[in-house]
Amino acid sequence: MSAANAACSRRALLVAASAAAAACCVPGWDPAQPPETFEAGRRLLALHPAIDLHAHPGRSFSAAVPAPPELAGGFEARRVRDMQLGGVAASLFASVSDFAVLGPRTDGSIGQRRTFDSGEAYRDHQRQWARFAQLQAQGVLTLARSAAEIRRAHRAGQAVVLLSAEGAAFVGEDFERLASAQADGLRSLTLVHYRRSEYGDTQTGPVEHGGLSALGRALVPQLNQLGVLIDVAHASQATVRDVVERSVAPVVLSHSHLAAPGEAHPRLLTPAHAQLVASAGGLIGAWPSGFVNRNLDDYVTQILRLVDLVGVAHVGIGTDLDANFRPVLTDYAQFPELATRLLERGLAPREAAQILGGNFLRVLSTAQRAAHPDHRSEEG
Repeated sequence: MSAANAACSRRALLVAASAAAAACCVPGWDPAQPPETFEAGRRLLALHPAIDLHAHPGRSFSAAVPAPPELAGGFEARRVRDMQLGGVAASLFASVSDFAVLGPRTDGSIGQRRTFDSGEAYRDHQRQWARFAQLQAQGVLTLARSAAEIRRAHRAGQAVVLLSAEGAAFVGEDFERLASAQADGLRSLTLVHYRRSEYGDTQTGPVEHGGLSALGRALVPQLNQLGVLIDVAHASQATVRDVVERSVAPVVLSHSHLAAPGEAHPRLLTPAHAQLVASAGGLIGAWPSGFVNRNLDDYVTQILRLVDLVGVAHVGIGTDLDANFRPVLTDYAQFPELATRLLERGLAPREAAQILGGNFLRVLSTAQRAAHPDHRSEEG
């Protein structure tokens, strides 16, 4: 594909992502409300770290590619300020490994528009991660690499970032790239995304492997050995089954929720799919998307549905900010309201704290201990 056509494809994806992310008039949330309105949530967040399992704050993935000014990435600093304002201790900032080949399809969904050119996936990964490095050098992002570092930052009132990649396309068959990315801060890797993957089947694509491919089966222990969380969002149930069977550490499904009765969608979960993740100690990040959810109260209902099914120890928060579909949570400043609503709906403070961040800290610590069994994990 020509450079012009590639740029057009990227712009098309940006239009779709921006249209979803721009739905910022969330019913039930008034940013002008006085701070004391959600004081119970603010107190909870001051005591316990809140962590976003999956996000694209400021749309870093779109920075430095041709795009209309109103869609260009680069407002990460604003999002970090929002984290501070909302009492969010940490967020997993995710690159999008297959971004260059995605675009909107005729049915309005996002999918693969073309195949990668030779070496393109790794080059685009480097482009996106160079953006993260630039933001660190400028002091916009402060990187954390462990649960202990998140806790210390929270006690100091500082918002920190963990790095993630959505899709393993950049790895190819060169697992040395994983070690390099881990050294640069990679702490979570979503195996598959919207591209047809050589690693396993996706929720939204055709069945090609019946779960993990041979290459995907080889990738799982590599990630375990590096202490990188395996994120099975976007993966088919059969792929999740294969990952859970092979991983020595709990897995994360960073952003989804249960399908509503009579409203199935390929990106949402059946009870059996969700229970697979929980069965091995894993974690599901409840997703404030416009699938089923109409407002923040609906989103809280989806969180509680997951809690009822898999237990409070297996539920977290995965906002998918700023690339979500018709999101009902659009700003980190809403977290005090979210925390308050969880308490108002009957969760004990300890339970709400688990969902908002404590469960992620446990899973990350477990994955890192599995990679370094001879070293006592620092939990300070």
